[in-house]
Amino acid sequence: MIFVVLAFEDSVHEENIVTYRRVLYNRRNSNGCAASATFFVSHLYSNYVFVNELYNRGHEVALHSMTHTNPSTYWRDATYDVIKQEFADQRVQMSHFANIPFDSITGMRVPHLQLSGDNSFRVMSDYGLKYDNSWATNAYTSPAMWPYTLDYQSTQDCLAPPCPNASIPGVWVNPIISWIDLDGYPCSTVAACYYAPDFFNETEWFQFILNNFERHYFGNRAPFGMLLLEAVLYPFPAMQRALERFLDVINNLDDVFMVTSDEVIEWVKNPVPISQYRTQACRQFIPTTCVPHQCNFSSKHGEREYDFESCNVCPRVHPWLGNPLGQ
Repeated sequence: MIFVVLAFEDSVHEENIVTYRRVLYNRRNSNGCAASATFFVSHLYSNYVFVNELYNRGHEVALHSMTHTNPSTYWRDATYDVIKQEFADQRVQMSHFANIPFDSITGMRVPHLQLSGDNSFRVMSDYGLKYDNSWATNAYTSPAMWPYTLDYQSTQDCLAPPCPNASIPGVWVNPIISWIDLDGYPCSTVAACYYAPDFFNETEWFQFILNNFERHYFGNRAPFGMLLLEAVLYPFPAMQRALERFLDVINNLDDVFMVTSDEVIEWVKNPVPISQYRTQACRQFIPTTCVPHQCNFSSKHGEREYDFESCNVCPRVHPWLGNPLGQ
């Protein structure tokens, strides 16, 4: 048995929701349960009505920071308080404006996969977050590394230091297992694969995805992660079709299950054999309502005026660091 985790990141808005609907909606695994993806959502430019829609379709909503600030040195040097405002406060914000259960938001990914030493994991521990999906590995790809806790100091290689060096019991590392590009070089995200197939060649892209998957499938069957940016998929229909072909294949295999990052962690906590997994009840959740509110503010971030759609009443001021609900 092997899990496939399809993960998107950045804001959710009126353009990329079209791709998500086309590629992901109404998929099921061979056991009849919904095939789900994980969305690491950043606050800036997100439409919370669409975030609510993703949640109600059975996908996981996780945290990708409030500001998604550049450059990566911001995250490298981020203090405990900065991480708390960017992620712990964003959890409150996401739950409020998307009207989804606070406890359903369990994971986080730091922008640019840039770690902040022990700080992000200490925030996770103190504020009840379950797992991080920011820490990439090149050394543990074959056999691939499984998720693990920081109950003991990690021995994982550190690609974007500073990496944590303390024991922080209870929090999980869901490591990013690098893909191998066409020239044999590791790449932490699909977009980072330098020697990749031609973006207009569907067959080559399908084979590229399949080759990386098979390294896990015919190896130790550690979860296979696909870290994608919709902004890279959208301009290249051939690449989209290749992804859909791959998902069609795995959704029909008896021993492959497309699940969320949180579901992987829960299985690792309490692993069961495939015979039991295939017959157990599908994941249950209660959909939430969303009454859209269009919120406009004079505050500017980047180069354009900021607004967003909320499932809750519009805040008094623009929600931001130190004031996640805009009160």
